[in-house]
Amino acid sequence: MDLLRRGYITAPLLGVLWVFVVATTVAVAMSFATGAAFRPSGVGALVWGVLLGFACLPGPFWKPASAAILIAGVTLAGFGPIVIGSGVSVFSALLGAVATSGFAALGLRIMLDEVELGPINRHIFEGAVIRFCTGFGYIFFTAIVLIPFYVMVLTSLKNQAELIQNPLDFSIDFSKGTELLRSYDELFTQFDFGVYLLNSFLISVLTVAITLLFAVPGAYAVARLRFRGRAAFSRSILLIYMVPMIVLALPIYIAFSMTGLRNSLGGIIMIYPVTTIPVALYMLQGYFRGLPAEVEEAGLMDGLSRLMVIWKITLPLSLPAMASVSLYVFMIAWNEFLLAFMLLDDPSKFTLTRGIASLNSSEIPRQHLMAGSVIATVPIMALFLGLERFMTKGLTAGSVKG
Repeated sequence: MDLLRRGYITAPLLGVLWVFVVATTVAVAMSFATGAAFRPSGVGALVWGVLLGFACLPGPFWKPASAAILIAGVTLAGFGPIVIGSGVSVFSALLGAVATSGFAALGLRIMLDEVELGPINRHIFEGAVIRFCTGFGYIFFTAIVLIPFYVMVLTSLKNQAELIQNPLDFSIDFSKGTELLRSYDELFTQFDFGVYLLNSFLISVLTVAITLLFAVPGAYAVARLRFRGRAAFSRSILLIYMVPMIVLALPIYIAFSMTGLRNSLGGIIMIYPVTTIPVALYMLQGYFRGLPAEVEEAGLMDGLSRLMVIWKITLPLSLPAMASVSLYVFMIAWNEFLLAFMLLDDPSKFTLTRGIASLNSSEIPRQHLMAGSVIATVPIMALFLGLERFMTKGLTAGSVKG
């Protein structure tokens, strides 16, 4: 470890690792975007990573800039960190070379900001390693999320002949214009996906409303009121999640069949809150415990009933937690598949996930299944990204009491 904490070891080592990570990322991205042949080169990453590592040590800006230009040039000549296949357009080759050298130089300049050529202390060494791990983590986790989503979108925009002719062609032909959206149009005109969307939205909203209706007073009672068995109830709230849903599937199916609730939206709306109320209780009780009890006691002294205290004082103060719980419950109901697949047989009552499952057939083109998956994913993704700050605030607001 002491040997590693020397600039002339740390800089080239991180340089090689980072250049290889960037080269792999750019090669994959360019291959997906253009359909052309790009691949990372281990030897190129080793040679040019060492050079770029030394060039990006603290000093004049022209050093990493010059090294980046040199690497871009040798990449175009076929000796760089990425190997560009034959038949690649000049623009794509230039873009791949510049992206590889530019991102590699920029990242290493940031990582090695405090690293000197000689011995470095533990703080500087660990800082450089942490910055490398952070950059690698961003790239890796972004890739494992975006690549499957990109393939899903790409498949939905192609026709059956294109998929059969070249399954490994990951490029999109934008010259086709609105013809790219043919699968989406057919889903709504031939497969009633508008009905599935409406059903899923209605069920998810009602699940949120019912969950909050029961979870708010229940969580408040556990957090504020004193009664026998309160501690045991509080600890056992999440025990339902220790029983796999597949174990409960058969009893639920039998009970719903005997009561006539199977194959009805009412039955789905009844069973979904059973799976969401425990987690909502758990999340809300922690937040309610973090609220100052003196505010509620002041309301009681002013003549408010307990229910009015909850309505006028507790709930307004709990809006961040309510928003996060609502979003979480909505996502659970929107993405739920097992119960919907088991209980619904009538296509007019299908939820979105159940409707997508019906597309998984040899008689239906694969691009329709992917288009349905995109339709199911994009709304909930947009909702989550738009309300993420409220969810994060709600989840952490009750973590510190006072």
